[in-house]
Amino acid sequence: MTTVQVPEAKIEALYQVPENRKAEIVNGELILMSPTGDEPGYAGDEIFVALREYARRTGTGRAYGDNKGFLVQLPHRESFSPDAAFYTGPRSGMRFLQGAPVFAVEVRSEGDYGPAAERAMTQKRADYFAAGTLVVWDVDLLSEDVIRVYRASDPNHPALYRRGETAEAEPAVPGWSFSVDNLFE
Repeated sequence: MTTVQVPEAKIEALYQVPENRKAEIVNGELILMSPTGDEPGYAGDEIFVALREYARRTGTGRAYGDNKGFLVQLPHRESFSPDAAFYTGPRSGMRFLQGAPVFAVEVRSEGDYGPAAERAMTQKRADYFAAGTLVVWDVDLLSEDVIRVYRASDPNHPALYRRGETAEAEPAVPGWSFSVDNLFE
């Protein structure tokens, strides 16, 4: 992750990120994120595909994969770019989506470990909830607890899902479930 000093970074800065890299605006700075590796990228894609199938089957919401911009208005954050998401807000044409997704997935990459990373992820989950997200998944392919499901209604007590189990995203994506084993195929 790279921080680029942009005085009072505005949303237009996201449209001009070099090489269309993934970025978010946090604390007035444009935060550039490195490309995702094999396993985390595959995991995010598998979740997106399952969400897309659910959206098509139920006719509710839309599934989004990695590197999509969701604009929010928090005191210290203006955007999110989750690894996968489910969104029920209005279409925005060629522009970024307005508002937070109801369900966001953050898949850990190599740099997402250690005390500083844990603090950053905890703050980002709090930001998601403050912006209206109902459920956030913390997907950790290196942990026995592969998927931690955090809910806005109880943000400090995640449900834990391991290999051989089926995770869910209630109440954000009603009736949808996902086999943890699909992350490792």
